[in-house]
Amino acid sequence: MNETSPHNTVEGESATTGATGSATGASFVRALIKLARPHQWAKTGFVALGPFYGGAFRTPEDWMAIIGAIAAFGFAASACYVLNDLSDREADRAHPRKRRRPIASGLVSPRAAVVYAGVLYVLACLGVGLVALGPVGPVAAGWVGLAVGVYVLNVNLYTYVLKHSVMLDVVSLAIGFVLRVLGGCAAVAVEPSTWLLNVTFFLAMFLAFGKRLGERRTAEGEVGAIRAVQTVYTSELLRMSVVVTAVATLLTYAAYVQEMADQYTLGFNLLWLSILPATYALLRCIVLVERGVYDDPTELAARDRPFQLAAVLFAAITFLVMSTMTPTAWQQHA
Repeated sequence: MNETSPHNTVEGESATTGATGSATGASFVRALIKLARPHQWAKTGFVALGPFYGGAFRTPEDWMAIIGAIAAFGFAASACYVLNDLSDREADRAHPRKRRRPIASGLVSPRAAVVYAGVLYVLACLGVGLVALGPVGPVAAGWVGLAVGVYVLNVNLYTYVLKHSVMLDVVSLAIGFVLRVLGGCAAVAVEPSTWLLNVTFFLAMFLAFGKRLGERRTAEGEVGAIRAVQTVYTSELLRMSVVVTAVATLLTYAAYVQEMADQYTLGFNLLWLSILPATYALLRCIVLVERGVYDDPTELAARDRPFQLAAVLFAAITFLVMSTMTPTAWQQHA
């Protein structure tokens, strides 16, 4: 994909040529795909957490509702990313990596970005409609639609207000993950447990603090030019926050494992084995972000093989233990 310097950008050009004459045809389509950040759809995996722990993947209708909820949150998130990049295009041009984003680099014009965001929102609504074909019907679609609507409101509130507020910026991001979990649970009428919401909230805060710490480690210039709130955060505060939220995540998950001991014990609590890869993954994330190898834990998850192996091992242990030991417990706890 040909990327041009932001200094050659003319914001008023048409959507068919992007912001430069070179962004036509296939290169423009690739720029739109990149703008939607499809790699960030990995976060929509949180939508499936409640149904998974609630044992809801049983019928085609269940799958249809869950896929619809995932699509709704995925397209809504992509639309929000487009509007966020549009809002941050000047700041992104000062970032060593973000300056290559389609809007900041000039491949997609602001006008085209607005139209594109609208299309993505329509696709999100279609995803909500798919939920209505699931086991709970229109009632579930209504609750999922509400969760998606609150999610969009929260993200836009973050984009234009909360991202400038210390700590509230991170809390807002964490709420977005919790809303994904609630939306997935609503799609198949699974009641989320407190431990699931707590683990999600603390883990999301860990990811957000880790991203801010990573930005400080990889910034080539003034870190405040990348994210204004970074002028208030300090490396020491972010490092402490990363560790605290990582510990909170692990302790909360450990409490769940202990709670489930009666149902998953065969000599010892087999579900405890899942704590090992979870702990390794979080600690490796802290080390690599602190060293400035990655500026975003999400990017680390997409590229770092040891981290990916730990994640796969965690999922495999959890699935095997929960599906073979006491299936009834799988249906009682979300």
